[in-house]
Amino acid sequence: MTDAGVALDAVGLLALIGIPYTLKFLWAPLLDRFELPFLGRRRGWLLLTQLFLTSLIVLLALSDPGLAPLTVGLVALGISFFSATQDVIIDAYRREHLPEKELGIGSSLYTYGYRTGMLFASGGGLMLADSIGFRTTYLTMAALLGACMLVTLMAPEPSAQRPTQPQNWRDTFLDPIRNFLTRPGALWLLLFILLYKLGDSVAGNLTTPFYKALGFSNAEIGATVKIFGFWPLLGGIFLGGLVILRIGIYRSLWWFGLLQMISTAGFIWLNHVGHSITVLATVVSFENAAAGMGTAAFLAFMAALTDKRFTAGQYALLSSIMGLPRVVISAPGGILSEAVGWDGFFLICTLAAIPGLMILWYFRQWRDITDPPGR
Repeated sequence: MTDAGVALDAVGLLALIGIPYTLKFLWAPLLDRFELPFLGRRRGWLLLTQLFLTSLIVLLALSDPGLAPLTVGLVALGISFFSATQDVIIDAYRREHLPEKELGIGSSLYTYGYRTGMLFASGGGLMLADSIGFRTTYLTMAALLGACMLVTLMAPEPSAQRPTQPQNWRDTFLDPIRNFLTRPGALWLLLFILLYKLGDSVAGNLTTPFYKALGFSNAEIGATVKIFGFWPLLGGIFLGGLVILRIGIYRSLWWFGLLQMISTAGFIWLNHVGHSITVLATVVSFENAAAGMGTAAFLAFMAALTDKRFTAGQYALLSSIMGLPRVVISAPGGILSEAVGWDGFFLICTLAAIPGLMILWYFRQWRDITDPPGR
């Protein structure tokens, strides 16, 4: 849209197309309750969603943002809606298909593929658009997604207990919440999900302004943080999955939470060293690896908490709560950093990890609902 000369204020409004990702829990229960008359409950919805996604991406490729920017914005919003829906279905599929002991490695590989896709679709897509144009780039993306439908057709349908038919529409949306809240310590579980990655999320929201305050150029930040730092993130995600497979979800949450806490404190070291590419690469690599391991364990933990009768609705709700620190609580971070300085800011972010770890320690019985016997 920028290349087509669309006004900057209109381009800025495109940030709103991310709203479906924060609201996906509102329609996720429908994917638990109703089954399409082909392929099964999960694969049927997944194939239909991917058909809509492929069609909308083709439509986006054929649209002209210079002539019809509103149409392009609405198509992009549709893509966001069905993309968020696809996430809900895949999360539910992973939970229902994998045995408990493989939830960690499954969550790890899912995140691995998701992060790789983000890199190729963003940076790779822009580079491709420079050589072949946006239209052909979007058509290529549509073709790749079309190929993914073959995987959907070949994948086995998970077997999971179906919820009883709701008496009314209100029960459809409230039953997953009621079911979750009846479990012991439900409110503490929700508080833990909100707090576990709080410090990591708040700190990560202001790292780019922090790097620039230390005198790093855009090129240095792009090469060191965005490209070099990407590989430790992938390595951390994969290693986290292997560790979870060996020691279980509960103990992994402990160790990875401590690593996330230490990695956040690394920014204080960087602040004292100043402009050093070597220290920047070290801090970023450690932080990304710890974040990757923590994410793998966290996703596996949330999956283990869901009731297989309400997988889609409950996981969508939990993942929305998980995203609150990044979207809402991180917002005043800039005010905090100006008030206490960078050292104080990152020290507070480091200490912000403690409440989540304390809740995890206090509710040691959670091991029984996340790890198989013998762990």
